[in-house]
Amino acid sequence: MTALSDTTVAIAPPTHQRLLIGDDASIAAHTWRYGPLPQVPGDLIQRMVKDAGLTGRGGAGFPTYRKVEAVAAGRDPVVVANGAEGEPASSKDRVLLRYGPHLVLDGLVLAARAVGAAETHVYVPVEAAADVHAALADRRDPITITVHVATDAFIAGEESAVVSAVNGGLPAPRDKIVRVVDQGVGGRPTLVQNVETLAHLALIVRYGPDWFRTQGTTAEPGTFLATVSGVVADPGVCEMPYGVRIGDLIDATGGATEPVQALLVGGYHGGWIPPDPDIAFSRAGLERYGATPGAGIVFVLAADECGLATTAHLLGYLAGQTAGQCGPCFNGLPRMADTFASLAELGTPPSLAGEVERLARLVTGRGACKHPDGTVRLARSGLGMFGSEIAAHRAGWCTARSGGRR
Repeated sequence: MTALSDTTVAIAPPTHQRLLIGDDASIAAHTWRYGPLPQVPGDLIQRMVKDAGLTGRGGAGFPTYRKVEAVAAGRDPVVVANGAEGEPASSKDRVLLRYGPHLVLDGLVLAARAVGAAETHVYVPVEAAADVHAALADRRDPITITVHVATDAFIAGEESAVVSAVNGGLPAPRDKIVRVVDQGVGGRPTLVQNVETLAHLALIVRYGPDWFRTQGTTAEPGTFLATVSGVVADPGVCEMPYGVRIGDLIDATGGATEPVQALLVGGYHGGWIPPDPDIAFSRAGLERYGATPGAGIVFVLAADECGLATTAHLLGYLAGQTAGQCGPCFNGLPRMADTFASLAELGTPPSLAGEVERLARLVTGRGACKHPDGTVRLARSGLGMFGSEIAAHRAGWCTARSGGRR
């Protein structure tokens, strides 16, 4: 059995489809595989990104061209490659930075050209900093690229928190009255893009929007890097097209090693879905379950693990991963997490599920960032997916655990 708290995936190159990542991270291997950096003008890069339908791979899935166009319209812009990956269940950005750093840096240079930036930054966890520095030492880029080490915190990769950190402040989200694309690093228009998004941009500029759209779906073109963990034979990172059957995604990491109760998709801010192998891993395919692909995370929960206890554990973690700067995070999330933890105990009173929902309503939409909303999404998903388990717990049983009544 593999608990979600133990989902740190070993950093190893994927053995499946390989468009983004190879076995050799050297500049020579990169140039042999992809060719030199394309000499394409910025306005054409903008059009190619828009025509490709590229969306952000950091979790939100926002259309990339809209950010690019907004920043390009400003004066003296800045570009930031965001590889913070504060999400504990994800390893895809660290894998990419280790085995495909030059593709990310190519994308960063091309994004800078698209918006007219001369200054760029790379924001990565400490374990990836050496890989990026080594890659930069082998390159001669026409722009300034500065590496920053991200704090090991869940919210450290939030867009405005990234800007705050690059500015020398705390990696904490700020209010959204002023957008990052208008005033970010140094008060200048700033394009913050996930490192995987930039790697895709580098491929789109090389091979074109039509090539990019040969994978994925019409609404969600292209491939994505998925981190699959839990009770699978070979947990790790693989590349798949959007719309892939979730069963094929799990099979790509060796298949389930035990009977499966549920799947958590999208990470700690994601949602639980049934283990139906025919569910399409796409926004359209996951919508009916209130889930999204997020940053490409799939955790496979064993049938003999308590879904309520697992959800309670995650909510407790999320309640502790706040900036402590607004009421929903400072008060609401800890109380909701504590209530859900009580719900996961045996012999719980009938009113607890309703209290979780009441607290969820109080928290939703009131934070400085989306951390409270994402945490509520997980709580509500747990209530929905494990409703029968709630009833069993009230009666003193846990159907998922061997031994039954305790």
